Amino acid sequence: MYQFPDMARKALEQLSLPLSFFQNVDGQNVPLLVSDGFCRLLGIDREKMMKEQHLSKFDRIHPEDVGKISQAVRAFWNKQSNYDVVYRVRNVDNTYHYVHSVAFWWPMDDGNELILVIYLDLKKWSKEVKQVADRYGLFQQDHFYSDPLTGLPNINFLIQFADERVNLIRADNRQPVLIYTDTHSMQFYNNQYGFSHGNELLCIIADELKKAFPHGLVMRGAEDHFIIIDSFPGQKELSEKITAANESIRKRAYGSTYGIQAGISLYDEGTVTAEAIDLAKQAVKLIRDDLNKEVKFYSNGDDDPYWNQRYILENFSRALEEGWIKVYYQCISRIDSNKGAALEALARWIDPVRGIIPPGEFIPVLTRYHLLYKLDLYMVEQVCREIRVRVENGFHLLPVSINFAAQDFDYVDIPAEIDALYNRYGVSQYVDKSYLIIEITEQDIVTGTDRFREQLQSLRKNGHWLWLDDFGSGYSSLSMFSRFDFDLIKFDMDLLRHLDEHNGANRRIIKAMIGVARELGIHTLAEGMETEEQRQFLRDSGCELAQGYLFHKPEALDAMLYKRKNGQKPKPCETPEEREANIRKWFA
Repeated sequence: MYQFPDMARKALEQLSLPLSFFQNVDGQNVPLLVSDGFCRLLGIDREKMMKEQHLSKFDRIHPEDVGKISQAVRAFWNKQSNYDVVYRVRNVDNTYHYVHSVAFWWPMDDGNELILVIYLDLKKWSKEVKQVADRYGLFQQDHFYSDPLTGLPNINFLIQFADERVNLIRADNRQPVLIYTDTHSMQFYNNQYGFSHGNELLCIIADELKKAFPHGLVMRGAEDHFIIIDSFPGQKELSEKITAANESIRKRAYGSTYGIQAGISLYDEGTVTAEAIDLAKQAVKLIRDDLNKEVKFYSNGDDDPYWNQRYILENFSRALEEGWIKVYYQCISRIDSNKGAALEALARWIDPVRGIIPPGEFIPVLTRYHLLYKLDLYMVEQVCREIRVRVENGFHLLPVSINFAAQDFDYVDIPAEIDALYNRYGVSQYVDKSYLIIEITEQDIVTGTDRFREQLQSLRKNGHWLWLDDFGSGYSSLSMFSRFDFDLIKFDMDLLRHLDEHNGANRRIIKAMIGVARELGIHTLAEGMETEEQRQFLRDSGCELAQGYLFHKPEALDAMLYKRKNGQKPKPCETPEEREANIRKWFA
């Protein structure tokens, strides 16, 4: 790379004429020298100017002019045309003024060919230049790098130049930070006040973010998102900036708005902008439903839920095909006799890589992505498949309840699918359809569609029992008993766990509901029975069935077979005849 002689460098640097020298090195435009006049033109010192020229050539250029400048530079490098351009340059106070720059190829004595760029400051005549430019259309808006609504740099600008800004901040020994904002309830705002006021809100947000981060790179992302790259001033100061911007946004907005929420990611060594955006997005998602929180700083571990969710989604089909998801049966006891009266089929994901994945992790993911029907039908198939094994090994065929969700019925014909599985595995030669119990939560009954309710009625007409799960969990309404025919209600386990809180309110509720259910011809079952005291209370209250660790912990059929082969006696279970007698006795 060319080196100026000391005397020549000193003379050129002291010139009041704004100029700079570059050299084309391996396709890169490398700055060699800038004059005092050029430093004064942009209001920064020589060291910083050289860093900017090297790391972020387009940082101070108006986004609408970046495309024009880069095209002119490429054509000049390739010696296809002259370089003679008027464009807008950002001042220290974040305003813009016009600059006219002309470039020349400058041959040196040693054979090197440098590029000399001379700048003419049009700040004094910016108003006149703008008038002439507007009159004759000299400046056509270029929206490739500029958002037409807010005038901010857009996603194309971010992709091309964001890492340059990050490198510039690092070169100044400062910590880069990326802020990703989400406008709260933007769709609701548009619906409530109209899209014109929605666009106005986005312009207000853009304006306030530019004020809050005058030295940062503020860009418009997709839809109602904004992205900011700046140096990190500290968590408290950064949070205060977002809070102050939000206060101004709410004051200026046409309608009611909570403003923005911000996810914030610090750049570690080696972090690129695309990665920082992903982390900041993860952070803002964690606070999206919390109206009292405006800022979330990403920290290690925040994206664990995302990767866990992704693993579940990517491996769910394989888990079904290879049997990683197993049926665990939990026995339901009849309280009077302490004998097993039924089983509940519970899904357990035993992963070869991650070990046990709790239902509390994979059930919500499958629900969110509407895949739960595949799991529930898989459970039906496994239960049907294992009936023959149970018979051949001398197990009582107790009725089995399987959990279904309301969304299942929107994707497939559940009654038809269950009938097909019954026929495929020859279940009818062992038991009738009352063996398979359909268990639905109270919340699903309240929120389910007409198609869901019609299929429930069809299942019951086909002979399946219908159980109402989680009764008393917060959605209870006695009116549902006048609209649906249930065979049994399961009291939510929290009722039993908190019997003596609030002056024993749950004791009275359970006793009252057992009485109402009996009058309506509905069986009762209490979940979460873990102590003898709870069992005695349920017995005294007249509850028919109970389920919990006091009586039986869930286990797979393989474990049951292993115990039987090793001489361990199974828990006593009632026979079909005893079951019918107990039912008659209950309602006698």
